[in-house]
Amino acid sequence: MKKQQVDHVLLAAGRITGEKRFIIIGSQALHGKYPDVADQILTSFEVDLIASKRLDRTEWLNVKGVDSQFHETHGYYADAVDTGTATLPKGWKGRLVNLPPGDTEGVRGLCLDPHDLAIAKYAAFREKDLVFTRELARRAITSKERLLELLERTDVTEDLRERIRARIAADFAQSAG
Repeated sequence: MKKQQVDHVLLAAGRITGEKRFIIIGSQALHGKYPDVADQILTSFEVDLIASKRLDRTEWLNVKGVDSQFHETHGYYADAVDTGTATLPKGWKGRLVNLPPGDTEGVRGLCLDPHDLAIAKYAAFREKDLVFTRELARRAITSKERLLELLERTDVTEDLRERIRARIAADFAQSAG
């Protein structure tokens, strides 16, 4: 997705809920620090959103969700999620990045920092997420040291922590080669 498409989803989300701020926690959060990031790394067609003030309004986004008229018309959609959707390091809210302004009628996006986003993707451990984290490492969007530091502040089992450490090492070994 392009940033303009993320802006369009935010505009629609604001109109539906009356909210002016949303947290973006999925891969589209990369637009916060990298609004011009290449489309090839952002292959998903959804913007994972949480209404930042009135969490109960997040579910209202389903009218712009998957298989909605909005989705069918534009090819992308809002995905209503909550803070439990992603496994994030402690302090992630303090590291949120403002989405650069766009055509949103004042609706703002607060994006996960790329390192927090990567930790969430590593914790999910799905193949598509591991492809994504490998690309983040290859493009030097994330740093191995910062990821390992944040991993220590993430509530996961020791088994998963070890698998994530190994995956981080593999991603950065591949990016160096």
